[in-house]
Amino acid sequence: MASKERKAIAVEPGAKARNQKRLRRVEGQVRGIQKMVEDDRYCADILVQISAVQAALQSVSRELVRNHLRHCAAHAVQKGPQEANHVFDEVVDLIYKHQR
Repeated sequence: MASKERKAIAVEPGAKARNQKRLRRVEGQVRGIQKMVEDDRYCADILVQISAVQAALQSVSRELVRNHLRHCAAHAVQKGPQEANHVFDEVVDLIYKHQR
């Protein structure tokens, strides 16, 4: 985390609730995967569970990007070109990081 804690401009309550629910589910799935590895379960079965976790995290990521664009980026655009350009660069960097 950055040395200076930043907060979102706004967070849609429904999106926040959905993300929290998904992340709790992911947490349980990861614990399940740990147990599967511990129990020497079949590799393909473990990989299926890992794929499910990755898909759930991608869903959270999409929701966060959507919120960031709707609120934080929109707010930056209203503040002016300098702030907008900073946020646009940040969004491009985020997209490239999440494509890996």
